[in-house]
Amino acid sequence: MPQFEMMETRPAIRIAVDRREPRDADRKRPGFLWLGGFKSDMTGTKAERLRELSERDDRLFIRFDYSGHGASEGRFEDGNLSLWLAEARLALSLAGDRPMILIGSSMGGFLALLLAREGAGHVAGLVLVAPAADMTLHIEAEIAARPEALAALERDGIWQRPSRYGDPYPITRNLIADGRRHCVLEEGLDLSCPLRILHGDQDPDVPWQLGLRTFQAVRAADAQFTLIKDGDHRLSRDQDILAIHRAAEELASAYRWRSQLTDAPKP
Repeated sequence: MPQFEMMETRPAIRIAVDRREPRDADRKRPGFLWLGGFKSDMTGTKAERLRELSERDDRLFIRFDYSGHGASEGRFEDGNLSLWLAEARLALSLAGDRPMILIGSSMGGFLALLLAREGAGHVAGLVLVAPAADMTLHIEAEIAARPEALAALERDGIWQRPSRYGDPYPITRNLIADGRRHCVLEEGLDLSCPLRILHGDQDPDVPWQLGLRTFQAVRAADAQFTLIKDGDHRLSRDQDILAIHRAAEELASAYRWRSQLTDAPKP
């Protein structure tokens, strides 16, 4: 297990970061930034395997835990999209001027879209795994349809949303209210970098139709949507992880090829 470094993001709160530096000094060779999902941590199957592949390929790989997640400090209940986006921005800044491929899973895919839209860092491409775009709007609709959830939120400011993956997820009024500031699907968004979306056709948490809607909402010159047969939400099977890695490597290679053409001396 790598030794995580702790980075202060706001007073008394530090997030855990794992940065695998390449031996190659070529700053134009893209690295990978992993953005995990809601209530996930950076030691999950996909993140671990992608780090191993980056070690093999001598590629910069950065992963981190949002505050209230994994090895990071803070309470999950105090988090929201604005806060976790700021932490993702900080993690991306560790790459400096190196181009980066953002690999985001579920909520991490949504945050990767927001980072690319705002022009943070040097984003050379996006690989989104079951992206949960506008996720808080969907949670809000679920709450509206469940009287007990609505009552808990109004009474306590928090609802313990059942999860198929273990303990309930605390959903707060703060999370819902803040999430309304970050919606992208209605107006769409412009991207200047290539986009790849991979989605399982058996995803019970973020239906593949939402992934397709995200794909359709993005205005980009180079975008592809891949529907994976029998894939669930996590897409953590060996073949799923290899598909994610191939997509990221393809974008990294294409960026490197374009930059070499640009740098070539003119005849």
